[in-house]
Amino acid sequence: MILIDVDGREHPLPGGLEDEPALAGALGWALKLEGLCRDETCVPLLGRSVTEALGLLLVHDEERGVAAVARSAQVHREGVSGKAPRLDLQDVDGNPVSFDDLSGQKRVLVTWASWCGCRHELAGWQRLQDELADEGLRLFSVALDHDPEESRPWIEAGAPTYPVAVDTAHVTAERYGITNVPSVVWVDEDDRIVKPPTIAPGDDQFVEFTKIESEQHHEALRRWVREGVLPESASAEAHERTDAEQRALAERRVAAHLQRQGDTDGAKRHLAAAQELAPWDWTVRRGGIAMTGGDPFLGEEFLAFWEQWDGSGRPGYTPTT
Repeated sequence: MILIDVDGREHPLPGGLEDEPALAGALGWALKLEGLCRDETCVPLLGRSVTEALGLLLVHDEERGVAAVARSAQVHREGVSGKAPRLDLQDVDGNPVSFDDLSGQKRVLVTWASWCGCRHELAGWQRLQDELADEGLRLFSVALDHDPEESRPWIEAGAPTYPVAVDTAHVTAERYGITNVPSVVWVDEDDRIVKPPTIAPGDDQFVEFTKIESEQHHEALRRWVREGVLPESASAEAHERTDAEQRALAERRVAAHLQRQGDTDGAKRHLAAAQELAPWDWTVRRGGIAMTGGDPFLGEEFLAFWEQWDGSGRPGYTPTT
């Protein structure tokens, strides 16, 4: 049995999920008489399973020997509370990079993917970083791809000097509520999220599709950096994720594991479950098409999804200003 934790790390569990001490250990806790303990904190079991006591949602494929967890919606909300969640990832070569290294400055989290036209926009973001760097802005870019090699050509073509991470486990999507790309999040000098995820293209190469001009975002960003003025959209409440949407992320993690093992049929089955749970999450829907070898641009599956999404009023497509 392989367990995939909330950070996307894989842990072997020879005794399976029934080995509760090993399961607790894989999740970073010790199973004691008092319950689940870590440092000075203990959580009583009270007849609950390890995952239930920790507020985790479990997806288990017994036949294929893999399971994944995601935080419940309640635990997710408690972990956000206005502060920017910690984000420690790796770059395309496996070197550690952290969004938190930019703490104490105005910073923008920019998410994209190789399955999105926004893969061409890294150079556009570089121009904005060059323009505003001396005024205190720092960019941090994250590719939501299932394989770093899918991101590599676009990173090399854009040649950014700002940090670029590749998040194969979609930890960024879970912690920051990203359901589509290109999405950005603004974080101030006190590490507070002052603008929740909104769609913001780096340039206007695909404005006919996005129907959002990049200058809408860029001009608002300049005002925030230079004058401290936030756009009207910054006061909008961020979408509160549901248990179904959280469970979809665990289903996607199982799918990604199976795809890496060459089990495309198993991956598609778990992606179908994820899509049922979170039908408008592009990181699951379009990203899943790319993961399993489909065409995320002109393929029949993607075009059918796009027509359904567009006809439903583009849910989740939050305006920039």
